Amino acid sequence: MIIDGKKIAQEILLYLKDEVQKLDTKPTIAVIIVGQNPSSKIYVNLKQKKAIELGMNSIVIEMQKDTTQKELEDKIDELNQNPEINAILVQLPLPKHLDTYKIIEKIDPIKDVDGFHPQNVGRLSIGLEPYSTSCTPKGVIRLLDAYNIDIESKNIVIIGRSNIVGKPLASMLLARNATVTVAHSKTLNIRAITQRADIVIAAVGSAHLIDSDWIKDKAVVIDVGISKSPEGKLLGDVDFESVKDKASYITPVPGGVGPMTIAMLLENTLHLYNLQKEQK
Repeated sequence: MIIDGKKIAQEILLYLKDEVQKLDTKPTIAVIIVGQNPSSKIYVNLKQKKAIELGMNSIVIEMQKDTTQKELEDKIDELNQNPEINAILVQLPLPKHLDTYKIIEKIDPIKDVDGFHPQNVGRLSIGLEPYSTSCTPKGVIRLLDAYNIDIESKNIVIIGRSNIVGKPLASMLLARNATVTVAHSKTLNIRAITQRADIVIAAVGSAHLIDSDWIKDKAVVIDVGISKSPEGKLLGDVDFESVKDKASYITPVPGGVGPMTIAMLLENTLHLYNLQKEQK
Protein backbone atom coordinates (compact mmCIF):
# COMPACT_ATOMS: atom_id res chain seq x y z
CA MET A 1 0.00 0.00 0.00
CA ILE A 2 1.24 3.47 -0.88
CA ILE A 3 1.27 5.83 2.12
CA ASP A 4 -0.35 9.07 0.97
CA GLY A 5 1.45 11.79 2.92
CA LYS A 6 -0.23 14.51 0.90
CA LYS A 7 -3.69 13.32 1.97
CA ILE A 8 -2.77 12.95 5.67
CA ALA A 9 -1.06 16.36 5.69
CA GLN A 10 -4.13 17.96 4.14
CA GLU A 11 -6.36 16.47 6.85
CA ILE A 12 -4.05 17.89 9.53
CA LEU A 13 -3.97 21.33 7.87
CA LEU A 14 -7.78 21.44 7.70
CA TYR A 15 -7.95 20.61 11.41
CA LEU A 16 -5.39 23.32 12.21
CA LYS A 17 -7.33 25.86 10.17
CA ASP A 18 -10.47 25.14 12.21
CA GLU A 19 -8.51 25.49 15.46
CA VAL A 20 -6.92 28.80 14.40
CA GLN A 21 -10.34 30.23 13.49
CA LYS A 22 -11.46 29.71 17.10
CA LEU A 23 -8.68 31.91 18.49
CA ASP A 24 -8.97 35.57 19.51
CA THR A 25 -5.49 36.33 18.23
CA LYS A 26 -3.54 34.51 15.56
CA PRO A 27 -0.33 32.50 15.99
CA THR A 28 2.65 34.20 14.38
CA ILE A 29 5.67 32.46 12.89
CA ALA A 30 8.82 34.40 11.99
CA VAL A 31 11.21 32.87 9.47
CA ILE A 32 14.73 34.22 9.01
CA ILE A 33 16.49 33.52 5.73
CA VAL A 34 20.11 34.54 5.24
CA GLY A 35 21.39 34.92 1.68
CA GLN A 36 19.79 33.92 -1.61
CA ASN A 37 19.84 30.11 -1.62
CA PRO A 38 17.19 29.29 -4.28
CA SER A 39 16.01 26.07 -2.59
CA SER A 40 15.72 27.84 0.77
CA LYS A 41 13.66 30.63 -0.79
CA ILE A 42 11.26 28.09 -2.31
CA TYR A 43 10.82 26.32 1.05
CA VAL A 44 10.31 29.61 2.91
CA ASN A 45 7.72 30.84 0.41
CA LEU A 46 5.84 27.55 0.66
CA LYS A 47 5.84 27.68 4.47
CA GLN A 48 4.57 31.26 4.39
CA LYS A 49 1.82 30.42 1.91
CA LYS A 50 0.57 27.48 3.99
CA ALA A 51 0.66 29.50 7.23
CA ILE A 52 -1.42 32.28 5.68
CA GLU A 53 -3.91 29.74 4.27
CA LEU A 54 -4.49 28.52 7.84
CA GLY A 55 -5.12 32.05 9.09
CA MET A 56 -1.75 32.37 10.86
CA ASN A 57 0.52 35.37 10.63
CA SER A 58 3.77 34.72 8.80
CA ILE A 59 6.74 37.09 8.81
CA VAL A 60 9.75 36.48 6.56
CA ILE A 61 12.93 38.33 7.49
CA GLU A 62 15.48 38.37 4.68
CA MET A 63 19.07 39.10 5.67
CA GLN A 64 22.11 39.57 3.45
CA LYS A 65 24.56 36.73 2.80
CA ASP A 66 27.32 38.67 4.59
CA THR A 67 25.23 39.12 7.75
CA THR A 68 27.49 38.77 10.79
CA GLN A 69 27.00 36.34 13.65
CA LYS A 70 26.16 39.22 16.00
CA GLU A 71 23.63 40.74 13.59
CA LEU A 72 21.81 37.45 13.28
CA GLU A 73 21.91 36.78 17.01
CA ASP A 74 20.61 40.31 17.70
CA LYS A 75 17.69 39.70 15.32
CA ILE A 76 16.84 36.46 17.12
CA ASP A 77 17.00 38.28 20.48
CA GLU A 78 14.57 40.84 19.12
CA LEU A 79 12.14 38.10 18.09
CA ASN A 80 12.58 36.27 21.41
CA GLN A 81 11.57 39.41 23.29
CA ASN A 82 8.58 40.20 21.06
CA PRO A 83 5.48 38.66 22.73
CA GLU A 84 3.61 38.72 19.43
CA ILE A 85 6.06 36.24 17.87
CA ASN A 86 5.19 32.67 18.85
CA ALA A 87 7.49 30.63 16.63
CA ILE A 88 10.97 31.31 15.25
CA LEU A 89 12.59 29.40 12.42
CA VAL A 90 16.05 30.05 11.00
CA GLN A 91 16.16 28.53 7.53
CA LEU A 92 19.09 26.16 7.09
CA PRO A 93 21.70 25.85 5.72
CA LEU A 94 23.27 29.12 6.80
CA PRO A 95 26.29 30.67 5.03
CA LYS A 96 29.47 28.93 6.16
CA HIS A 97 30.86 31.88 8.14
CA LEU A 98 27.94 31.62 10.61
CA ASP A 99 27.93 29.20 13.56
CA THR A 100 24.70 27.25 13.09
CA TYR A 101 24.77 25.64 16.55
CA LYS A 102 25.14 28.99 18.34
CA ILE A 103 22.32 30.44 16.24
CA ILE A 104 19.96 27.59 17.10
CA GLU A 105 20.92 27.85 20.77
CA LYS A 106 20.05 31.55 20.70
CA ILE A 107 16.38 30.82 19.95
CA ASP A 108 14.11 30.76 23.02
CA PRO A 109 13.26 27.04 23.47
CA ILE A 110 9.55 27.82 23.78
CA LYS A 111 9.69 29.59 20.40
CA ASP A 112 11.88 26.95 18.73
CA VAL A 113 9.37 25.70 16.13
CA ASP A 114 11.88 23.33 14.50
CA GLY A 115 12.65 21.55 17.78
CA PHE A 116 16.41 21.93 17.22
CA HIS A 117 17.35 23.75 20.43
CA PRO A 118 19.56 21.62 22.73
CA GLN A 119 16.97 21.91 25.50
CA ASN A 120 14.23 20.48 23.28
CA VAL A 121 16.51 17.79 21.85
CA GLY A 122 17.72 16.89 25.35
CA ARG A 123 14.23 16.60 26.78
CA LEU A 124 13.22 14.37 23.88
CA SER A 125 16.25 12.11 24.37
CA ILE A 126 15.54 11.48 28.07
CA GLY A 127 11.81 10.94 27.62
CA LEU A 128 10.49 14.32 28.77
CA GLU A 129 8.04 16.36 26.70
CA PRO A 130 9.90 19.02 24.68
CA TYR A 131 8.26 22.30 23.73
CA SER A 132 8.41 21.11 20.13
CA THR A 133 9.85 18.20 18.21
CA SER A 134 11.66 18.14 14.89
CA CYS A 135 9.10 18.36 12.09
CA THR A 136 10.21 15.64 9.68
CA PRO A 137 10.62 12.88 12.31
CA LYS A 138 7.31 13.91 13.85
CA GLY A 139 5.74 13.62 10.40
CA VAL A 140 7.13 10.11 9.97
CA ILE A 141 5.59 9.00 13.28
CA ARG A 142 2.24 10.53 12.33
CA LEU A 143 2.24 8.69 8.99
CA LEU A 144 2.91 5.37 10.71
CA ASP A 145 0.09 6.08 13.16
CA ALA A 146 -2.30 7.18 10.40
CA TYR A 147 -1.92 3.80 8.72
CA ASN A 148 -2.09 1.87 12.02
CA ILE A 149 1.44 0.54 11.56
CA ASP A 150 2.66 -0.85 14.87
CA ILE A 151 5.86 0.64 16.27
CA GLU A 152 6.11 -1.14 19.62
CA SER A 153 8.52 -4.11 19.62
CA LYS A 154 9.26 -3.67 15.92
CA ASN A 155 12.82 -3.88 14.58
CA ILE A 156 13.35 -0.48 12.91
CA VAL A 157 16.40 0.60 10.96
CA ILE A 158 17.04 4.29 10.29
CA ILE A 159 19.63 4.98 7.61
CA GLY A 160 21.12 8.39 8.41
CA ARG A 161 22.16 9.99 11.71
CA SER A 162 21.51 13.68 11.07
CA ASN A 163 20.47 16.01 13.87
CA ILE A 164 17.42 16.95 11.79
CA VAL A 165 16.01 13.49 11.10
CA GLY A 166 17.97 10.40 12.19
CA LYS A 167 18.80 11.20 15.81
CA PRO A 168 15.49 12.75 16.91
CA LEU A 169 13.54 10.04 15.06
CA ALA A 170 15.50 7.37 16.92
CA SER A 171 14.52 8.99 20.24
CA MET A 172 10.86 9.17 19.22
CA LEU A 173 10.80 5.52 18.16
CA LEU A 174 12.56 4.39 21.35
CA ALA A 175 9.92 6.27 23.34
CA ARG A 176 7.36 4.12 21.52
CA ASN A 177 9.21 0.93 22.54
CA ALA A 178 10.71 0.05 19.16
CA THR A 179 14.08 -1.65 18.81
CA VAL A 180 16.07 0.93 16.85
CA THR A 181 19.25 0.62 14.80
CA VAL A 182 20.79 3.76 13.32
CA ALA A 183 22.98 2.95 10.32
CA HIS A 184 25.24 5.49 8.62
CA SER A 185 28.17 5.94 6.24
CA LYS A 186 30.56 4.05 8.55
CA THR A 187 28.20 1.12 9.18
CA LEU A 188 29.43 -2.17 7.76
CA ASN A 189 27.05 -4.46 5.87
CA ILE A 190 24.10 -2.07 5.97
CA ARG A 191 22.14 -4.24 3.56
CA ALA A 192 22.35 -7.23 5.91
CA ILE A 193 21.01 -5.03 8.71
CA THR A 194 18.08 -3.60 6.72
CA GLN A 195 17.11 -7.07 5.44
CA ARG A 196 16.11 -7.98 9.01
CA ALA A 197 14.09 -4.84 9.66
CA ASP A 198 10.31 -4.64 10.01
CA ILE A 199 10.49 -0.94 9.15
CA VAL A 200 13.22 0.74 7.10
CA ILE A 201 13.47 4.55 7.20
CA ALA A 202 15.90 6.07 4.69
CA ALA A 203 17.16 9.60 5.32
CA VAL A 204 20.47 10.14 3.58
CA GLY A 205 19.74 12.04 0.34
CA SER A 206 21.36 9.43 -1.93
CA ALA A 207 19.14 8.80 -4.95
CA HIS A 208 17.82 5.24 -5.29
CA LEU A 209 20.32 3.87 -2.78
CA ILE A 210 17.87 1.20 -1.64
CA ASP A 211 16.42 -1.42 -3.95
CA SER A 212 14.37 -4.53 -3.28
CA ASP A 213 17.45 -6.49 -2.15
CA TRP A 214 17.72 -4.23 0.91
CA ILE A 215 14.37 -5.14 2.46
CA LYS A 216 12.55 -8.26 3.55
CA ASP A 217 9.11 -9.24 2.30
CA LYS A 218 6.28 -7.12 3.72
CA ALA A 219 8.58 -4.60 5.38
CA VAL A 220 7.39 -1.00 5.78
CA VAL A 221 9.56 1.46 3.85
CA ILE A 222 9.62 5.19 4.68
CA ASP A 223 11.62 7.37 2.29
CA VAL A 224 12.71 10.67 3.81
CA GLY A 225 15.58 11.34 1.43
CA ILE A 226 15.25 13.75 -1.45
CA SER A 227 17.59 14.65 -4.28
CA LYS A 228 17.31 15.74 -7.90
CA SER A 229 18.21 13.96 -11.10
CA PRO A 230 20.20 15.87 -13.76
CA GLU A 231 16.82 16.51 -15.43
CA GLY A 232 15.48 18.09 -12.25
CA LYS A 233 13.21 15.19 -11.23
CA LEU A 234 12.79 14.64 -7.49
CA LEU A 235 14.17 11.30 -6.37
CA GLY A 236 14.06 9.49 -3.03
CA ASP A 237 16.64 7.28 -1.35
CA VAL A 238 14.45 4.29 -2.29
CA ASP A 239 14.07 2.91 -5.81
CA PHE A 240 10.28 3.02 -5.58
CA GLU A 241 9.57 0.84 -8.63
CA SER A 242 11.94 -1.88 -7.41
CA VAL A 243 10.63 -1.92 -3.84
CA LYS A 244 6.90 -1.19 -4.08
CA ASP A 245 5.76 -4.77 -4.78
CA LYS A 246 7.88 -6.21 -1.97
CA ALA A 247 6.97 -3.71 0.77
CA SER A 248 3.71 -3.85 2.68
CA TYR A 249 3.64 -0.05 2.93
CA ILE A 250 5.83 2.51 1.17
CA THR A 251 6.00 6.29 0.88
CA PRO A 252 6.50 7.87 -2.55
CA VAL A 253 8.77 10.80 -3.39
CA PRO A 254 7.30 13.32 -3.83
CA GLY A 255 4.01 13.08 -1.92
CA GLY A 256 5.13 11.04 1.07
CA VAL A 257 7.01 12.52 4.01
CA GLY A 258 7.56 15.96 2.42
CA PRO A 259 4.02 17.36 2.86
CA MET A 260 4.01 16.15 6.46
CA THR A 261 7.03 18.27 7.35
CA ILE A 262 5.23 21.55 6.66
CA ALA A 263 2.06 20.29 8.35
CA MET A 264 4.07 19.48 11.49
CA LEU A 265 5.78 22.88 11.37
CA LEU A 266 2.41 24.62 11.47
CA GLU A 267 1.10 22.23 14.13
CA ASN A 268 4.17 23.12 16.20
CA THR A 269 3.43 26.82 15.66
CA LEU A 270 -0.07 26.45 17.07
CA HIS A 271 1.23 24.29 19.94
CA LEU A 272 3.84 26.92 20.92
CA TYR A 273 1.21 29.66 20.73
CA ASN A 274 -0.99 27.71 23.15
CA LEU A 275 1.92 27.01 25.52
CA GLN A 276 2.83 30.69 25.64
CA LYS A 277 -0.79 31.65 26.34
CA GLU A 278 -0.88 29.18 29.24
CA GLN A 279 2.24 30.78 30.75
CA LYS A 280 0.78 34.29 30.78
